[in-house]
Amino acid sequence: MTLDAATLGPSAYWYLTRSTGAVALLLLTVSVVLGILGSIRFSAAPRWPRFAIDALHRDTSLLVIVLIVLHVVTSVLDGFAPISLIDGLIPFLSPYRPLWLGLGTLSFDLLIALVATSVLRRRLGYRSWRAVHWLAYASWPVAVLHGLGTGSDVKAWWMLLLTVACIVAVVIAALARIARAVGATSGIRTGATTLSVVTPLGIAIFALVGPLQKGWAAKAGTPASLLGAHHGSPATTSASQPARAASVAKGPLDRPFSATLSGSASQSAAAGGAIVDLSLRLGGGAGGQMRVRLGGAPLPGGGLSLTGSQVDLTAAGMPSAMVGRVTSLVGDRFDAQVTDASGSVVVLHATIAIDQNSGAVTGSVNGAPAGAR
Repeated sequence: MTLDAATLGPSAYWYLTRSTGAVALLLLTVSVVLGILGSIRFSAAPRWPRFAIDALHRDTSLLVIVLIVLHVVTSVLDGFAPISLIDGLIPFLSPYRPLWLGLGTLSFDLLIALVATSVLRRRLGYRSWRAVHWLAYASWPVAVLHGLGTGSDVKAWWMLLLTVACIVAVVIAALARIARAVGATSGIRTGATTLSVVTPLGIAIFALVGPLQKGWAAKAGTPASLLGAHHGSPATTSASQPARAASVAKGPLDRPFSATLSGSASQSAAAGGAIVDLSLRLGGGAGGQMRVRLGGAPLPGGGLSLTGSQVDLTAAGMPSAMVGRVTSLVGDRFDAQVTDASGSVVVLHATIAIDQNSGAVTGSVNGAPAGAR
């Protein structure tokens, strides 16, 4: 069945990952500010007595944990980047931006330690709990660095505004805490004030020379197979853009090839139908990976009445991933056209078989640069 002009954008998991990350940063900032206000016995009676501020601080911290768990799970389920559940617990192991993703994991671990010690506060004693509690405040700047280092919206004006607002709120609260510190020496006050100013200044400098500069994705540790794959950018998959069919592919797919396909299929419900994801490995004539996303309405006799699609193809030695769409679907066969960052086009013809019990996929694919005979 031939497709119409509609195409699929990024997965719902990707949107959830972005939104939960942004909201988690906002709520973590609220939790930190409330914690600082609670430490100086702040109250705005009668509407906001101290116990209400303490309760809101506790509940906000727990909500942050829930959002971060959703943030991790949706990142794993999206499947665009090689992130596992283990990467959400043990920092600096992921092949995807290991340092910056690891900082997010470290921030999460600090928050878990805070919640755990709060639950066991009576057994640990006040001093031990207080020490961990102060250490947990470090989760905030670490989380900010994680968001700047890995966030896909880091250059968006609204995300920059949110980040700046969070930094300003924490700095104001920290300075208020220092000003009202009882029994602190001038040396401690000076050191704390310096740290409160230097930390956001360092974050700002890092953002300006790092994430906000061109080419940050490669510097941050993004795998070469994902560079050039615009996750969810409608402009890269829109059927309205010219395919530039005269282009000739560069790299390992610069000539006609045949390969076997193996992998798995999954299906999820979507508004007005369903989305089928095929995660495939290429073997034999060309090694690599191919991800096919099909959206449409399920047919009574099996199959899918297609309304949109997205195809991502990577192979060792390719300068960038190739992104495109399915152009036709008939039974167990489909044709697709993918384009890399330089505009080179490859036409694919694939045949697949899906085991309905296990979801295993087998098949084959033939490909050639557009215009090649």
